[in-house]
Parts: sequence; structure tokens; C-alpha cells
Amino acid sequence: MAIIAAMSKPRLVAHSLQTTPETAARRRREIPDDLLREASRRLRIMALLGAVLWLTGPLLYHLALQSVTHGQLPWYMPRVSDLIAAIYFLISLAFYFHVRISKTPPRVLLDRGLFFMVFTSLGIGLMWHWDPPTMGHQVFPMFTWIGPQILIYAALVPTSPWKMLVAGCIAASMNPVGMFVAQARGTWNFGPAYNVLVMHYPDYILVAVAAIISGVMTRLGEKVTSARELGSYHLGELLGRGGMGEVYRATHRMLARPAAIKLIRPETIASGTPEEVDTALRRFRREAEVAASLRSPHTVELYDFGQAEDSTLYYAMEFLEGMDLETLVRDHGPMPANRAIYVLIQVCESLAEAHVRGLVHRDIKPANIHVGTLGLEHDFAKVLDFGLVKAVPGEDALTQMTAAGFAAGTPAYMAPETILTDEVDGRADLYALGCVAYYLLSGKVVFEAANPVQAIGRHLHDAPAPIAERAGIAVPPALERLVVELLSKKPEARPQTAQEVAKRLRAIELEPWSEDKAAAWWKERAS
Repeated sequence: MAIIAAMSKPRLVAHSLQTTPETAARRRREIPDDLLREASRRLRIMALLGAVLWLTGPLLYHLALQSVTHGQLPWYMPRVSDLIAAIYFLISLAFYFHVRISKTPPRVLLDRGLFFMVFTSLGIGLMWHWDPPTMGHQVFPMFTWIGPQILIYAALVPTSPWKMLVAGCIAASMNPVGMFVAQARGTWNFGPAYNVLVMHYPDYILVAVAAIISGVMTRLGEKVTSARELGSYHLGELLGRGGMGEVYRATHRMLARPAAIKLIRPETIASGTPEEVDTALRRFRREAEVAASLRSPHTVELYDFGQAEDSTLYYAMEFLEGMDLETLVRDHGPMPANRAIYVLIQVCESLAEAHVRGLVHRDIKPANIHVGTLGLEHDFAKVLDFGLVKAVPGEDALTQMTAAGFAAGTPAYMAPETILTDEVDGRADLYALGCVAYYLLSGKVVFEAANPVQAIGRHLHDAPAPIAERAGIAVPPALERLVVELLSKKPEARPQTAQEVAKRLRAIELEPWSEDKAAAWWKERAS
């Protein structure tokens, strides 16, 4: 992961989001990749629907023809147009599977979709004019299925207006091509050549409409791209969504460095009067500055933070590859004791620095602890969401304030004192760490509960069941004792510092979890 050296004094970057001719030019870029992928899925559906129509259209035509002739004609009279429909049924089906399994970038697939639209229009034009016109040899303005097809493509498959205009004109011209083919076959003498335009000018009008629609779709895509520009970062795909906002993968525009950006909706940290909102924003800035100064390698690095034009708060952090502990245990089962100790020691190192600096995380839980690969190291732990910390008593009044609606923790991992009072210190994080250790070893939360209120009540009053009893496996007695102490109801009965917890974890006599074992585990899961 790239590391920013000069982060000693982060700053609010809202001013960098002001629109200038230069930034406006940068924002006039193409539709984001995730929207293009969604459009390619729509293209796949359209191809499949086209195959269905090529199959059912001729069938319904023959049924309708028999109905209007009161059965005077045979149920099925083979026509060349039926062969054309069969060929295009196979072509549409082949294109559907191509879009579905192809590794081609979505942008290229959408361009191929325009060629597919033109080629399909050729089939429609040939079918429409192959046999002699049902109205004799008259030439009169009319719509065909080519016009609606062009409109559907414009509405569902985003492309630039000029591409749609060119492809649409070529597609609409497949009707005149069909007429010339009919004339060459001697089945239709439609008179002067300009009659092909007289007959099909309505489809060309729809091409102009399609170009306008494409322009609207393109501008909407540009607005999405513009909305995803935060400071020096460009937002990419959505990684996750939670109660406070969304997390996106992002790229620094100058450094091409991957990052993860968390967007925080203002209403989730403040509500009410403008003064309360302003207090919450100042609190966010103060705490983000402190969190950005944390230097433990086991604390996720905060690159930048600020406020967007729509008042959405955000902070950019290093992009991590791997998974959080909740996902790891849920998908792969409880950890062996030596591996759990290996991870917990790293978490202690992160918490130790934060507590010394007067910060309480207040939401330590498996989902906020990430493990993965960093450089050549495996099972490297990172504590997340230090941008949402709480200052301990003794800091200035601003950082002690908890805005209305601000998340104070997760019920399954909340220390009793966080439920009873707002005056907490680092020992509340150590209680939560005990809950995490219990989860890693047993695969279960300390207290099962039907709802958050019941969970809070059990944290206040119940004693935890032995880990070995819940896990069904033996747990080193020293580790069991440490977890029980961490889960003490009273803060003074717990280990008093994260350094003390780490020291006791290292002292447990157990074959250590090694880098070789960690590398083998990740390699096996990656294969």
C-alpha cells in the first residue's frame, strides 16, 4: 500500500471541490465502470429478448394470418422471411452468450451492441420487404420495428449521442436496403429511388429522438462521475453499505493510488438545529485530525477527509485486500487459539497507541478488524473506523460531545459502562476485545440475544459461558482466564491497558502461529 508521508496535519478539503474550468473539464468524463457493467447486463437481456422475438414473431404471424383468412390458408406456409428469422434467432442467442461469458471490458461490449443493433436492423429490413407488400405497390410513410429498436437501445445502452446518431442512421437505412433488395428480385417496383426515404422518414425521425435520449443518458453519467469526485479522489465501485453511509473503492487522480472512501451522511451524526450540525462537523474534523495522526501499522491509515458540496462527510483510507474477522469466522469457522492470539496481539498494538493519545474506539468488533496480506506479511491485522473515535474525559469539550444519532457501539460488543454512562476510557475497548476473542475462538458472540435490548441486558447482568463449552474444543486455560477477565462487568477488574493484554497473550505457552502457516492458509483460500 502506498503511504503518505506528510500527513501530520490533515486539512478539510471542501474548498478543493469548488468548480473551476479546469475541474469542470476533468469531470466531463465517461460513464463510471460500475454503471457500464450494469448496462452490459441490460444488453445481454435485450439480446435474449431479441432471440425470443425472432422465434415467436413469425409463429404469431402465421397464426394471425390463418385467423384473418378464416382458415382458408394452410396453418404454415414456408417463407424466406421465416429462414431469415431463424438465422437471426441463432445470431441473437450467440450474442447473448458472448456478452454473458466474455471478459471484454463493458465499454467495448456496448460498442459491439451498436453493431448488433445495425445487423439486427438488416434482418428486420429484409423480412419487412422480402415478400410483395400486403398493400400492393403503394408507397406511404410508415414505422417499422427498426425505429422502436433504436429507441430502446438509446434508453438502455448508454453511448455518446454522435455514436447513436451514426449507428441509428445506418440501422434505419436497413429498410431502404430491404426495399432495394425487393426491387432487385423483381417483387416490388416502388418507383423513384427517393421513395425509400418518403416511406421510411418516420424511422429517421426516431433516430434523431434516440440521439437526444443518448445525450441525456450521457449527461446523467457525467453527473454521476462528477458526484463521485471527492477532493483528489475519484470514486469507483461500491464496496459496502452500512447504517451511516457507503464505502467505495477510489483512486487518487494524481498518484493512481487505490483507496477506500467512506461517505457519511450528515443526518447520521447530527440532527436538529444548524448549531448542532455545525458542532458535529467541527467534532468530525477534530477527531479526524487526531485519528489521522495515529501511526501504528495495525491502524488503517487515514489519507484525507473533508466535506463534499452536498454536505456529505467523507474520509479516504488505505485500500485493504483480505477480509474482516466477522467474514473470516463466518465463512471459515473459528480460529485455532494460536492464530487468534497472533491477531489479537496486533489489535492490542493499535489500541495501545490510541489509548495513550486519549482516544477510545468505542466500536471494536470483528467487522472492524481486517486481516489480509501486506507486502510479504500474511494475517496482518488492521483496526478500522478510527475516524469515528471518541475522546476520553479530559479532552476539550468539543471532542467530548456525542452528536445525536452518532453510533456509540454495537450491542453484541458493548461494555456495560458504555450503556450506563458516556464517561468511558480505553478499558471499554478492552471489554469489546474480549468479546472479539470469544467470537474468534468459539464462532459465537458472547451473549446470544433476540434483539439489541436483550443483548444489552445480558452484558449488564449475565456471566459468559466458558469458551470451551460453547466451542466444543479445548482452549488454553491462560487464554480462557484472560478472556474472562476482559469480560468483567467492572472496568477496574479488567486488565488496565492494551499493553498488558498483549504481554499476557505473548506469555501463553502455545506453539506460535507462524508466517508460514498464515501464508499457507491464504494461499489455500485463494486457489
